[in-house]
Amino acid sequence: MLSSARTVLIEHGFESFTFDEVARLADIPIGTLYQFFANKYVMICELDRQDTEAVIEEVSRFGETVPTLKWPEFLSEFIDHLAKLWREDVSRRAVWLAVQSTPATRATAEDTKARLVTEISKVLRPLVPSSSDAELNFISDLMINATYALLNYAVDHPGSDAEREAHYELTVQEIKRMTISYLMSVAEAAD
Repeated sequence: MLSSARTVLIEHGFESFTFDEVARLADIPIGTLYQFFANKYVMICELDRQDTEAVIEEVSRFGETVPTLKWPEFLSEFIDHLAKLWREDVSRRAVWLAVQSTPATRATAEDTKARLVTEISKVLRPLVPSSSDAELNFISDLMINATYALLNYAVDHPGSDAEREAHYELTVQEIKRMTISYLMSVAEAAD
C-alpha cells in the first residue's frame, strides 16, 4: 500500500494524489486503505514517519561515533549517506513537500520530527555539554530543516545529466562544509 502511495505521489503530485489511484496501483479495494488511513493526509504523514524513522536509525549509528576527534569525518559520511537516500528515493522529496502543504500535515510532521530532534540532541551533547536541552533542541531542529531543504535542492536541478550531477556533488559538499563549520562554531562558543 505505502509503496504504491509513494509511486502515486511521485507520478501525480500531492494535489492529484487520490486513494482511488493508490488502490488501483496496489491492486486492493479502496476500503482497505480506509481501514488504515482516514484520508490522504494521514497516509502522507505515515510516509513521512517512515522516512523519519530511517533517518533516526542512521543518526543513532552516527551517535555511536561521537565524541571522537574524527567526528567531522563521520558527519561527512553521514551526510553522504543522507544525500544518497534523497537521490535514490525520489519519494523522500515528494513526501517532504507534501507534508509542508497544509497546517495539519505540517503539525503532524513536527510531532514526527520531535523524535529526530531528540536523537540529534543526544549526539550533539558531547560537543556542547554546557548547553541546555532547549538550546540543543533548537540547534538540532535548525540543522534538520536546513539539511532537508538543501538535500531537496541538491536533487532538484534542471539541466543535462552532467549539470545535475555537478549540482548535486557541489551542494552535498557545501552541506558538509556548512554543517561541520556550524557545529565547530557552536562547540567553540560553548567553551
